[in-house]
Amino acid sequence: MNKLKVGIIGFGMSGRVFHAPLLESMKEYEINKIYTKNPEAIKLAEKEYPNARVVQDKNEIIKDEEIELVILAVPNKVHFILAKDAMENGKHVVIEKPFVVNSEEGGRLIEISHREKRILSVYHNRRYDSDFRTIKKVIEKGMVGEVVEYEAYYNRFRNFLKGNWREEQEEGSGILFDLGSHLIDQALTLFGYPEKVFGDIRTQRKCAKTTDYFQVTLYYGENLNNLKVTLKAGMLVRESTPRYFLTGENGNFVKYGLDVQENDLKNGRKLEGNMEWGKEPKDIWGILNSEVNGMSFRGKIESEVGDYRDYYRNIHNAIVLEEKLEVTAEQALDVIKIIELAELSSREGRIINT
Repeated sequence: MNKLKVGIIGFGMSGRVFHAPLLESMKEYEINKIYTKNPEAIKLAEKEYPNARVVQDKNEIIKDEEIELVILAVPNKVHFILAKDAMENGKHVVIEKPFVVNSEEGGRLIEISHREKRILSVYHNRRYDSDFRTIKKVIEKGMVGEVVEYEAYYNRFRNFLKGNWREEQEEGSGILFDLGSHLIDQALTLFGYPEKVFGDIRTQRKCAKTTDYFQVTLYYGENLNNLKVTLKAGMLVRESTPRYFLTGENGNFVKYGLDVQENDLKNGRKLEGNMEWGKEPKDIWGILNSEVNGMSFRGKIESEVGDYRDYYRNIHNAIVLEEKLEVTAEQALDVIKIIELAELSSREGRIINT
């Protein structure tokens, strides 16, 4: 097994929770260096990853000739410059979502990746959630018939600020770039690029400095049964709402609850040898109410198993074995374009043709 030497730039929640534990658990990778300047993060990184060197200069990773893959788990506004520098120093790059803060930056990074012949991908890990994999199966198997409406929600209740950079008023901050990029990527993965976009983007909390609510509607043409896709998230939703609601010609599928992996990673649950990893409890399995094979059916559908490591397995195989990349920079750029169209729509109060 050809282990890829990895450098992780950033050891906040993203690097600490969503990247380092996965890579550490996989035989395909070796974490060589971790960059952070935060004193508490330095102590934690040294404790959890004693075989990795913790550095306080990004160039010790970017210019290290031994490191093959750089993970960028840093604020959105510096994704472009760090990815550019890493690729121009011969590194393959994984960027924490969202890709960049505007589509111009994304296009330039794609050009650089082609020129330097480097793999460039964005960590749209929610494609590997158990609930999304289940939704994908329900649609592909025709369990509700032709889908006419798809709704996805990512609501929270937090009527205060946590004090992190995502809540500041700067380019690439706010809930649309944060949670919206997940919902948009999932919709594009299922249905492709829409014909029209409508956005309603707001600041609802008095304490908020940037966007904390959005509803984005994607409209598809006759080739997809005039499908309507509604993506919505807010920070003032105390009562549980569905995570997904599918409407098809034969019935519905509704899914509550979140994939368990994020919570397990935050709580330090180990992945190695864990046969239950990514399995949802039965009480949050989705309910199908439809006509299946000519018979009426209402009941729970067992959730598919989620596994974020599948993302990194594909990254390894794309680099080492030249397999097809599952999450491409071009796909991630489409997400940014939809965000920009939704922002334009919200400002002008009209549906935008794509």
